[in-house]
Amino acid sequence: MAASTDRGAAPEREPADRHDVIRVQGARENNLKNVSIDLPKRRLTVFTGVSGSGKSSLVFSTIAAESQRMINETYSAFLQGFMPTLARPDVDLLEGLTTAIIVDQERMGANARSTVGTATDANAMLRILFSRLGEPHIGSSQAFSFNVASISGAGAVTIERGSAPTQERRSFTITGGMCPRCEGMGSVTDIDLSRLYDESKSLVGGALTIPGYTADGWAVRIYTESGFVPADKPIRDFSEKELQDFLYKEPTKVKVTGINLTYEGLVPKIQKSFLSKDLNALQPHIRAFVERAVTFTPCPDCGGTRLNEGARSSRIAGINIADACAMQISDLAEWVRGLDEPSMAPLLTGLRDALDSFVEIGLGYLSLDRPAGTLSGGEAQRTKMIRHLGSSLTDITYVFDEPTIGLHPHDIQRMNDLLLRLRDKGNTVLVVEHKPETICIADHVVDLGPRAGTEGGEVMFEGTVEGLRSSGTLTGRHFDDRAGLKDSLRTPTGTLQVRGASANNLRGVDVDIPLGVLVVVTGVAGSGKSSLIHGSVSGRDGVVTVDQGAIRGSRRSNPATYTGLLDRIRTAFAKANGVKPALFSPNSEGACPVCNGAGVIYTDLGMMSGVATLCEVCEGKRFQASVLEYRLGGRDISEVLAMPVTEAGEFFGRGAARTPAAHAILVRLADVGLGYLRLGQPLTTLSGGERQRLKLATQMAERGSIYVLDEPTSGLHLADVENLLALLDRLVDSGKSVIVIEHHQAVMAHADWILDLGPGAGHDGGRLVFAGPPAELVAARSTLTGEHLAAYVRS
Repeated sequence: MAASTDRGAAPEREPADRHDVIRVQGARENNLKNVSIDLPKRRLTVFTGVSGSGKSSLVFSTIAAESQRMINETYSAFLQGFMPTLARPDVDLLEGLTTAIIVDQERMGANARSTVGTATDANAMLRILFSRLGEPHIGSSQAFSFNVASISGAGAVTIERGSAPTQERRSFTITGGMCPRCEGMGSVTDIDLSRLYDESKSLVGGALTIPGYTADGWAVRIYTESGFVPADKPIRDFSEKELQDFLYKEPTKVKVTGINLTYEGLVPKIQKSFLSKDLNALQPHIRAFVERAVTFTPCPDCGGTRLNEGARSSRIAGINIADACAMQISDLAEWVRGLDEPSMAPLLTGLRDALDSFVEIGLGYLSLDRPAGTLSGGEAQRTKMIRHLGSSLTDITYVFDEPTIGLHPHDIQRMNDLLLRLRDKGNTVLVVEHKPETICIADHVVDLGPRAGTEGGEVMFEGTVEGLRSSGTLTGRHFDDRAGLKDSLRTPTGTLQVRGASANNLRGVDVDIPLGVLVVVTGVAGSGKSSLIHGSVSGRDGVVTVDQGAIRGSRRSNPATYTGLLDRIRTAFAKANGVKPALFSPNSEGACPVCNGAGVIYTDLGMMSGVATLCEVCEGKRFQASVLEYRLGGRDISEVLAMPVTEAGEFFGRGAARTPAAHAILVRLADVGLGYLRLGQPLTTLSGGERQRLKLATQMAERGSIYVLDEPTSGLHLADVENLLALLDRLVDSGKSVIVIEHHQAVMAHADWILDLGPGAGHDGGRLVFAGPPAELVAARSTLTGEHLAAYVRS
């Protein structure tokens, strides 16, 4: 007889249902200090803490990195050989991981051919649509691709059939959409030769003025020792043939000092090395050279559309594919919605859903032909989100890195709704964020700290939003901070006139920007803020611009090398010890010969994770033992590079090690809140906010009367915004004019003058809707910015 069950007892959970947390034990990646934590699955967890406290180390470098590494290991060894190798994070235990999808702030498309359409599925679907419905019919979908050239050819082929091979004549034709004039780039370049060289000098005398082309370097030696051009004759004295060979000669094999090399004319070499890349992806000094030496004009044959005449001739309802890609996406979505073709129903549905996702995520003001490299970090991140919004996958871990960057307060609610939708589909959503508006929607909050760098890496609080408010942590204390409007405003010392600004979506904007005060430019994303300031102000004399471009550097790069501080330190060491400065560089003569100055030895294991082991000779100090015998102020070079910025500032500020040039750089680093960074800390370990402020500290040294800052609060903790405002005040009080493109209400409230663009985005924006003091904007509440700023200062 069966035993009766106890109806009052709770049903026992199935073993498979017990895996409802992601368990992390003993995480030590970067500055994490043995962090152990349980994160609930299928919930939205927000990670807070000051920049550099360890948020990204826990979320990206530990949880997401291990998930991706374990998924890669499920592929065959052959496939793993083609995939990036990921090292196992420094953690004791990770349990309950699910497939992680990372949606970060990395810029999209370092390739000049990459556009918003090609970076998503929208262009591919649009090309298929035109290949089926376009009239006249010109070919397959590749006939509408600006990355495919039209090719034709004929010749004899040998076919193995039976015992006797036979020859047949074959011909082939590929119909592509690439414009032959500009090769699908949309623009043609005109190079100013006078910017490439000084014709009064010879090649060995330093005639070339191109970055990296030094008189004794290989880039120049290939010309001087090729035999095609004279090395010691001024370029203006070259014969016609010598000048032709120097500038335009086709690639030719030559031997230089016994080494086989390829000689190529200077102009095509410059085009391949500099102009084939996205301008925004180039290093700042190279980009400055390109902007100085090269003029970009729309291709006269294709009108900048990148497509040949055949692709532009095929139309659907009077619209060709170039017109469709140039439309604002919100308008394109309406046009596609009006197409009724039952045979293409699945494709039209997919295209409509993709375009509607752009609109829904707040990017409806973009166009599909917008170069991907011109998107801001926030726009790039939201573009990456599009492919996940309609996904049927569940039980995925989505990892977001400050998804509200670049968003107006009006747009943050829309982003919050998207994050909640992903969670409600049964996914785990992990968000690194500083904005209170997004922290408020969290099911679970993890606050790291207490400070940054070596003073961080600990879990200070874990629980609900209300618990965070009363927790007493740095985030909790500043969670409800509200900045008030200033009591007294500065008086402008002059004006900077902008007339008829019409870049991108601007509609002939006329504005007088006051000088000698703090000006904040606001407006919803896509309203025209960057177009106005970067297009009409940044290029002027005396203007120093700190944009959102990424810092580029290898694992050998660090704050000392990036800021130029290491040059001053090396000079001080060399002067104090009577030796060469090169001895005090881990990338030059002073480097440890075993690890070549890296401090660690990297072992490549093919498709397996590489291994980095501490160099046993230098013990990670990166220098030869003989170099460490030289001292400055009682410290060797490795001890100096291990110092935090604050300690180094005191060290170089007084005593035997006093070095004013080095001290000035360290003061700027401390001013932007980076006093905790070690001078030799690799740039690859810095968070996004730290990199932004490192760039700010570096460019503050440039001589200029006007500073343009593009969203300087990116990556800043609530407690650090106050320090930023103090820094902006010091800049203005020192006689500078400061123009800030910003969405943060605390910065708006602190402004002396506000320029608000809008009223909407794309073709609904591009107009100046307010200019005046913040108090007038709050009182009028005539714009979206005014409404949100009024709610902020009064709540």
